[in-house]
Amino acid sequence: MALRNSLSLVIAAALFLAVPFAKSQSFIGVNYGQVADNLPPPEETARLLKSTTISKVRLYGADPAILRALAGTDISVVIGAANGDIASLASDPSAATNWVSANVLPFVPATSISVVAVGNEALTSGDATLASQLLPAMQNMYSALSAAAPSAGIKVSTVHIMTILAQSDPPSSGAFHADLVPALKGVLAFLQKTGAPFMINPYPYFAYRSDPRPETLAFCLFQPNAGRHDAGSGVTYMNMFDAQLDGVGSAVAAVGFKGAEIVVAETGWPYRGDEGEVGATVENARAYNGGLVSHLRSLAGTPMAPGKSVDTYIFALYDEDLKPGPTSERSFGLFHPDLTPTYDVGLARSPSSSTPAQGNSTSAPRAAAAKGWCVPREGATDAELQANLDFACGQPGVDCRPIQEGGACYLPNTIRSHAAYAMNQFYQASGRNSWDCSFSDSAVLTTDNPSYATCVYAGGQ
Repeated sequence: MALRNSLSLVIAAALFLAVPFAKSQSFIGVNYGQVADNLPPPEETARLLKSTTISKVRLYGADPAILRALAGTDISVVIGAANGDIASLASDPSAATNWVSANVLPFVPATSISVVAVGNEALTSGDATLASQLLPAMQNMYSALSAAAPSAGIKVSTVHIMTILAQSDPPSSGAFHADLVPALKGVLAFLQKTGAPFMINPYPYFAYRSDPRPETLAFCLFQPNAGRHDAGSGVTYMNMFDAQLDGVGSAVAAVGFKGAEIVVAETGWPYRGDEGEVGATVENARAYNGGLVSHLRSLAGTPMAPGKSVDTYIFALYDEDLKPGPTSERSFGLFHPDLTPTYDVGLARSPSSSTPAQGNSTSAPRAAAAKGWCVPREGATDAELQANLDFACGQPGVDCRPIQEGGACYLPNTIRSHAAYAMNQFYQASGRNSWDCSFSDSAVLTTDNPSYATCVYAGGQ
């Protein structure tokens, strides 16, 4: 496939890495929870967000101070009506009108509110009455918004947890729990009619916790791996995020709503945990969030929905120190309350992040001959090479800008060519150890310099 997909990998894969982007990424958002007593003032958070390429924020309520702080920032906001509001919203249209008057009208259009999420994981709350009230509450909220702010274009949705699925592996077999299907079909019909997204919380972290094998970890962290074949679709999946999303897509299609827009309302990885909380480390959190951002920037999409990135809200902007439960529940934050990053990744905004094209001369000097360049092995599949590309471009010290459109190594615009450049960059940056050119046996070392025309492959004596 043509590689407009992987070109935007170029500037790294992680939140706050060394090669920053100049523009916001329309598909990258963050969750801003407030179950904490040490958060910075909303105005400081707004300045922090403006220094990044994060373009979307999800709130679990509609905090007026935060909404005022985000006015004029071009950052779109998802606000939430709590599960406790659902009963009144469902039974009384005036309750929805009052909610909109208090939580929406004072802030639009200065603050860009994109979605009102009615309830959070309400269908799996264990309260059958709450589940039955969800759709009427959404309908009344939509009517209130349409009447009070028709030009704002605010959508109404609700957020679901992955346990609404009875099956998701392999992705082509994805199916909802039978007892939830009637409610979900009603919600999906409403979303289709109003043009709103189906919002879901996929967490590869929890999939790894239930199957803590090394190969599962690599699959979850967007790292090189053998992939998982879906016999039903014939697709080999190279990461858990895509597999989970396509499992949801299959379940949605199975109840008659194929092609419905899906938004990732939450996903993330904890950077610490209690003893026994396998996988909760800084290294894994950096790898997951970095690989995720790189994958989104590649615009590869998923096998079921290729060619575009799913709007994704990373959990979370800050730790929430008052949350109950294990340590991991309080350890998802990308930033500390003092606004410093929890770990070094790559969504920082910069004045310019592109490398100028280096001309069309065919006589540019090549890299000096060296013993060892890392290139794709003959027979390596596009799926393997795309995974290698996502991984390599997300690592510190790897500069993938030359394979961005206009860069010296952009052409030929193929997965194999771009992966070759990125894999070699990773190999050279990692110290030129033989194991750094493994990529799950999809790479090989060569003494033939792969540089060409203006495209110079790094290599040392």
